This record gives sequence, C-alpha cells and structure tokens, in this order.
Amino acid sequence: MDTLPAWLLAEIDTVPAYDAFAGVDELHAGLRRIADRHPGVASLRRCGSSRQGNPLWCLTIDADAPDAPEALAFGLPHPNEPIGGLTALHLAERLCADRELRARLGHRWRIVDCADPDGLRLNEGWLRGPFTRSHYARHFYRPAGRDQVEWTFPVNHGDAYFDEPIPETQALMRLIDAHRPALVASLHNSELGGAYYWLSRAEPALHPVLQRVPEHLGIPLDRGEPEAPDLELLDDAIFEATPLATVYERTMARRQPWIFEGGSTTWYAERWGALVLVSELPYWLDPRAGDTAEAGVTYAEALAANAVALADLGELLTRTLASVENHLIAPASPFWRAARFYATVVEAAGQERLARSKDPASERPATVAEASSLELNIHEWRLRYGGILFRALRGEAAVGNVRASVRSALAEVEQRYAAWLAEDARVAELDPIEIRRLVGVQYAATVAAAAHLAGRLQL
Repeated sequence: MDTLPAWLLAEIDTVPAYDAFAGVDELHAGLRRIADRHPGVASLRRCGSSRQGNPLWCLTIDADAPDAPEALAFGLPHPNEPIGGLTALHLAERLCADRELRARLGHRWRIVDCADPDGLRLNEGWLRGPFTRSHYARHFYRPAGRDQVEWTFPVNHGDAYFDEPIPETQALMRLIDAHRPALVASLHNSELGGAYYWLSRAEPALHPVLQRVPEHLGIPLDRGEPEAPDLELLDDAIFEATPLATVYERTMARRQPWIFEGGSTTWYAERWGALVLVSELPYWLDPRAGDTAEAGVTYAEALAANAVALADLGELLTRTLASVENHLIAPASPFWRAARFYATVVEAAGQERLARSKDPASERPATVAEASSLELNIHEWRLRYGGILFRALRGEAAVGNVRASVRSALAEVEQRYAAWLAEDARVAELDPIEIRRLVGVQYAATVAAAAHLAGRLQL
C-alpha cells in the first residue's frame, strides 16, 4: 500500500498540540487523572520505587477478551528522552476512551509513564524550553551505564554475568515476568538526525507502515551513521535489536572484552517471545538525515574527522576528571558518575571510528546522511558529555568546593563549553520539531505494532 491505513491516520490526528515536555509530577498527575476518569476500564497501582524512593506507577487497561495477550509500554527508559512520557499518556487516554481502538489492538495494556523519575528530574530544566540547543545542553543529564534502566537487566550467558539490576529495572522485570507481554514498546528518542526503529525480529508487513508514519508527519527517515557499526538493517531505517547470543558471539570472535554490564529490555523480554519495538525520534529537524546522495568526501575521511574531534573531547574529560578526582566534596553524585562513564565511552568511540577509517572498505564515497550525522555527532557529544562534566563542576562550586584544582578545571571547561556552544550555533543550529509530530510518530508506531500482532493493521 502507498498510504497509511485510514484508522491509523485518524489516530495520528488525535494527538494534541504540546508547548512543552512533561516532568515527573505532570506525568504522574496525568496518569492518575486518566485512571480516575475511566474506573471501569483502567486501574492505577504503584509498581516500584526509584533509587531515591520516588514511586513508579503502572496503569492497567483491561481488554474485552479475558485471554487477550499483554502489551507493555513505558516512557523514559533514559531520562533525557521525554517524548515517551507524553506518548504513554496519550496512548493511555486513547485506549481508555475508545473501545473500538481497544478491540482493534486486541491487547491488555500495562503503561508506565516514567521508568526513571530521579533522572527525569535532573532534566527538568530544559523540558519547558526555550528549545534551543544551548538551553537543552546546559540542563542535560544522562545516567552512567550502571544507573540506566535500559542497560541493567540481568545477564547470564557464557562468561557474561550481571545480577545487579537497579530498583527501576526490577520494577520492569516484575511486570515482564508476571504478564509475559507479547508486545513491549520501549519509548526512547534520539536527539539529532531522523526517525528510525529497533525491532527484536523482522515483521515485514509492519515495516512499510513504520517507515511511512514519520514521513507523513514531515520527519525524514534516518539513513546516517548507525549507533553501532555492525547492526543488522532489517529494512530502511529499521534495525534489528541484536539478540544477546549474537552480540556475545561476535564479541568473543573478535577476542574483545565483554563491555556490557547489564542487559537491555530486548534481551530480557525475549524469554517470553515478545516483539520489542523502540521508536527513535530527534528533537531537531535535519533534512540531510535521509539524503543518500554523495557528500563529496569519503566515508573514511568522515570517520577520521569524527575520531579526531572525539579524541580531543575524551582528552579533556579524562584529564579534568584526573585533576579533581581526589578533591571532590560530592564524588558519588549522579553527575560525577555520569562524567566518569562517558569519558570512557567517548574515548572508546573515537578509537573505534579511527580504526574503521583505516579499513579499505571505508574508502568509498560517504552519503550526505552519513557525513552530516558524523559531523553532528561531534557537536552532540561535546554538548552532552562536556555539559555533564560542566554541571558536575558547577555542583562542586555550589556546595562550597573552592579548591584550586576544582576552580581551575571549572574555568577551563566553562571556556571550552562556551566555544562549543558558539560553534554549534554556527553550523548545527536546527529547527526544533513540533512536539505533536514527535508524539504522533511514536504513538502511531506503537498502536500499529499492536494492531499488526492482532491481525488488524490493514482492516
């Protein structure tokens, strides 16, 4: 088919306008209002607690059929990705309000509005705008690996072992194990580029709909540099969420250390045969994200330029951390934990891209999408991870740390950060995408996946 199903177009039109993203209190209040308005259909219960004791809430929406399969949708698996919180609320509202939609989708739903309330509170400085790159970056927070909901599920495969899931992850584990969902919608989002998806398995009949939804809403599919170099592309802008066994085998075959600690939602939910859908959307519109024309540089040159810039960023992060590490008042703060983690991530990524730039296979023309995504990645990571270090240093100053090493590091990072912001404004300042369109893509993808599993996608 060349067009989206009529029912799905109508559902996209139900998404309202938004002038801001929602914080923790707004999300919780929204979920409770939905439960209060639809007592015969929905019920709200606390499903867990965060590390700092904040509640996690789950709304259950019953199906007409007692033997209906289960679906789980949750927002904010990474707390810097708030599109999914609004998507979760809209999904809950539509399911409660429209019995015909519930019948079409054919599932009993469990909806968690916010999987990481502690982390979302550390992003609330930018959620209401202004939606400039500078304002966003100065209030950005993303947790260290061991503090992430998405990557602290248990792992026990070969020599890979992890059994320290954080409380938020444990809450999702309980929901998955108790209800064995046929569909899991993990509501992520990216930052720059275009729209793309992860699926735990190929679903060819669903792929064209997933691809047309963002294009219908004026968002290009992302055909730039993927998140990892060896991902399997199931279809245009649809990646396989690589199974644990495959990732482990590839790692061992290369004689590389196992860099993952915990596992992903996909790895955990696959025990119940779930179709896992991750819908990734950017905040800023970049038409180049889908451009497959030649960029005028080789792929090797684009990789090498990215690697040089990441090496410079990694050097600053690592050197700064070393200079202040023994002089901190609050060394266990989430900002310092994140700064340490991303210093290693940046360094490893730079080395990996430099190595790939020397591969003869990279001596091919880069596409516009590839070259622009590698260039924008430099700005993205400088502002993200340099920004986390900057927040950590400002936090030390705020609690009275006036040691010379901390003052000196803060002055240098502040100067570098101002220069990065100015450069980003010159070459990477892009138009923010209307929030309604972002929620529309994620919502439509989620209900389309459920309808597909129910055999009612094209009816």
